[in-house]
Amino acid sequence: MDEHMTSGVPQFAIAEFSNQPVGAACKSCGQPISEPHYRVNGAITCANCANRIQAQLPIDSHSAFVRGISFGIGGAILGFLIYAAFALATGWMVGYISLAVGYIVGKAIIKGSGGLGGRRYQIAAVLLTYIAVSLAAVPIVISQHMKQRSAQHAQANDSAIGRGPKMGFLKAAGMLALIGLASPFLALSDPGHGIIGLIILFVGLRIAWKITAGRPVSIIGPVSEVAPAAPG
Repeated sequence: MDEHMTSGVPQFAIAEFSNQPVGAACKSCGQPISEPHYRVNGAITCANCANRIQAQLPIDSHSAFVRGISFGIGGAILGFLIYAAFALATGWMVGYISLAVGYIVGKAIIKGSGGLGGRRYQIAAVLLTYIAVSLAAVPIVISQHMKQRSAQHAQANDSAIGRGPKMGFLKAAGMLALIGLASPFLALSDPGHGIIGLIILFVGLRIAWKITAGRPVSIIGPVSEVAPAAPG
């Protein structure tokens, strides 16, 4: 009789456990997970979505790196032109523009690489940003020199310039490039202005570095342990 009375009656005193992730849902497709799952950057993901994400991940290659550098060079040239044009138009060397240059270069490299990042992309971004910002001083120096020379009226000064040894184009360009690359540190002749300029430049380099770090995707699995239930 007891058997008949108890048959079909839920046994609340008996706990039943399942290895399935009760209440857990894939963070990608939203479907309930009823099999060993994966974790994509820590998020619970079903096997189908994890495999799809894995297949869509860009693969780093030499060609991707070359494209990233090519775009980065274009971004550096654009940043150089913006910095130099602003300084020539206003007469101000505004260090904060280096922040924009770092952003432009970093985004250009990521665009060219197809979203890839990493240490070599970061190093390239920092170098290109520094070159673009420092060389922006060259056209400014040339412009200032031309203005000073045109303003000279003393015959002695004109004669001295005319008698001086002439420098070849390549040598002059090389000298200007070296002066430009050293310009952030040459500005330390005015400690207050120079130190602030270096700090701002460092922030710009940091921006380029962070952008080109990429977004690494960590896929762990299959994970057999029970996944936590989604919060209600």
